[in-house]
Amino acid sequence: MSLIDSLKQVRDYRTQPQYPLWVILLLVVMATMSGCVGYRAIESFVVRHQTQLLRVLEVPYERLPCYSTIRRALVRVGFESLTQVFNQWAQETVELEDQAACAVDGKSIRVSLRDYDHAYQDFVSVVSVLSTRLGLVVALQSMHNKTSSEIATVQTLLERLQLQAKLMPNLIFASSMP
Repeated sequence: MSLIDSLKQVRDYRTQPQYPLWVILLLVVMATMSGCVGYRAIESFVVRHQTQLLRVLEVPYERLPCYSTIRRALVRVGFESLTQVFNQWAQETVELEDQAACAVDGKSIRVSLRDYDHAYQDFVSVVSVLSTRLGLVVALQSMHNKTSSEIATVQTLLERLQLQAKLMPNLIFASSMP
């Protein structure tokens, strides 16, 4: 299954979308892979490549989404649905070799912050496993900091990938489980 077909499976919570969610998610993935960080950088990527993207994607639009459309769509994305779809696609597409080195990292999602006025705030983080040889994220999972930890999330990801690990700070030397 292609990445586009997978992204089409992510549930869209918007009531009157101007663009399909898969288009926005694909643009974010491509811009991020090109080193863009933040909504403005993603918009700059889209503007720079708009003519080619419209032609290649064969979408019936005269222009692609702007900064505010991308931002509004991403704020409403269901992280659990997105991570499930991504993991399924990655497991079908990427094959990890024995003794592969994988990096692990967690990033907090700023727009998910709740309980601003409490000492212990609630937010969503996305924990990812990256194949260092391939330069690809092979699995990711969202977690709420009030109900889980990054360590528990990493253990779940390793089990899902059927990997045993020798942990070093933020690096996993993975091999297939017997």
